Amino acid sequence: MLCDICGKNPATVHLTEIVDEQMAELHLCEDCARQKSMEMEQQFGLADLLAGLAEFGPKATQDMEAVQTLKCSNCGITYDDFRKVGRLGCSLCYTNFKNYLAPLLKKIHGSNQHFGKSPIGAPKVETKPKSELQVLKEKLQRAVQLEEFEEAARLRDKIRELEKNETQ
Repeated sequence: MLCDICGKNPATVHLTEIVDEQMAELHLCEDCARQKSMEMEQQFGLADLLAGLAEFGPKATQDMEAVQTLKCSNCGITYDDFRKVGRLGCSLCYTNFKNYLAPLLKKIHGSNQHFGKSPIGAPKVETKPKSELQVLKEKLQRAVQLEEFEEAARLRDKIRELEKNETQ
């Protein structure tokens, strides 16, 4: 499939835009996707989106004071700068700002873990399958959230049994 904009390069990025309840799909090459991204950022800034999503809990004033002093030990960017710009400075920022990024990423993606595709040409990374215990714990969380207490109790008992067997 060729890029919808330039018609020359293979489409590697696929966008779905919904405007006024009308869905339109765009299939773009990397260059056109980069250009489209810059256009969208000018119209709707990523920093504005992140700032709106980065809400603070009940200790808002304490959190704000902590954020003002929070700084990446590697690149020196502050969390406040990240909120303004919408981009982290380096890979260690994820570790340094973990407590603030985790809820933000969960709001944006719906999860703190990546389960999607990797870019074309990226080296293949072997992912270790989830253990039965991990799967059961996730199911237990879901059951509790959905208030399915009988199912939650059954899962809890199964988890305890597995944990008991692992320690023996």
